[in-house]
Amino acid sequence: MYAVQYADHGGRDVVEYAERADPEVGREDVLVDVKAGALNHLDVWTRKGLPGIDLEMPHVPGCDAAGVVESVGAEVTRFEPGDRVAVTAGVSCGECEFCRDGEESMCVDYHIIGEHVPGVHGELAAVPEDNLVAVPEGVDWETAAAAPLVFQTAWRMLITRADIDPGESVLVLGASGGVGHAAVQIADVAGAEVFATASTAEKLDYARAVGADHAIDYTEEDFAARIRELTDGRGVDVVVDHVAGETWDDSLKSLAKGGRLVTCGATAGGRPQTNVNRVFWNQLSIVGSTMATPGEVDDVLAKVWDGTFEVRVRERLPMSETARAHERLEDREGFGKVVVVPDSEYDD
Repeated sequence: MYAVQYADHGGRDVVEYAERADPEVGREDVLVDVKAGALNHLDVWTRKGLPGIDLEMPHVPGCDAAGVVESVGAEVTRFEPGDRVAVTAGVSCGECEFCRDGEESMCVDYHIIGEHVPGVHGELAAVPEDNLVAVPEGVDWETAAAAPLVFQTAWRMLITRADIDPGESVLVLGASGGVGHAAVQIADVAGAEVFATASTAEKLDYARAVGADHAIDYTEEDFAARIRELTDGRGVDVVVDHVAGETWDDSLKSLAKGGRLVTCGATAGGRPQTNVNRVFWNQLSIVGSTMATPGEVDDVLAKVWDGTFEVRVRERLPMSETARAHERLEDREGFGKVVVVPDSEYDD
C-alpha cells in the first residue's frame, strides 16, 4: 500500500507518500480501506517532534480517517467487512481508576493514534475495534474523516468540563480552526451567546455563519477590550482557549468574575505567563480538557451525522500533497479542516 510517512522529525520536506507493507491486523483489530483522512495541528507537532515521545520510524501520521471495513480480526464483534466506519483516536487502558469511573480520556496510560503509535493516513489502516465508530449511509467521507477529533474535543471542553448553561456567554478563540469552528457550533446549540475571534473578514463571516453572535478580528482589535465593551464591562462566562501563548492574559481579562477558562492545547506556546492576582481576585477557574470519553464521542457525532453540526472543509488534497496540507495548517489559511485522500481515491 501507499501511505504518508516520514523517517525523521523536521520541516514539511520530511513528509512523503511512499509504498510500505500493509499493516498487520491483530485479533482485536479492523483493517480499514481508507477513503479520506483529516489533518489536525497534532500532526504538525508530531512531525516536528514531541518531547518524551519516541516514535518508531518511518512513522505514519494521522489520527482522523474514515473508510470501509476490509477485514476483521478473530475477536472483533462489532464490525464486519463492508461497514462504514470512522476513527476515534484516543486509546485508554480500560483498567485504571479513571477508566473504571468512565473517564477514559483521563486514563493514566492514555495515548493517541497517529501521535504515540502509527496513524491512519494511508490506503489501509489497522485500527483497534474500540477506536472505530459506525458512519451512517449518506454521510460523505470528508465529513466522517474530519469530524471525530475536533468535535469530541470541543464537546468535552464545553459540555462536560466547562458545563455551560443556556444563556451563558462563551468566547471562542481561533474560531476558524478545527476545534474552534466546532466549539462555536456547540456553544450556539447549547443556547449560549457566542463571541468568536478570527483574523480575516472571510473567517469572521464563516464564524457568524456557523453560530457566532459576535465576531472580532483580533489583528485589528484588542479582543479583551472589545469583549468588555460588548458585555458592558462584565466579561464572558467561559473562554475556549486552545491557543495560549500571548493570548492567555487577554483570555483571563475577558472573563467575568467566577468565569471559566477551558483549554485543550497551546498552538501559540505552552508556557504563557499567568496573572495569578487576576485568577484569585476574580475567582476564576482554569480547566484542562483533552479528547473525550466513548459516550461523549457518540453524543457529539450523532449531532454531526444528523446535520446539527456542520464540518467545514477548507481544502481537499491527495495524500501525496500532505506537505501542502501541513503548510495550510501552519499558515492558518482558510476556515475549517484540511482533508487528504489516498491518491487512488482522489478524483479532482
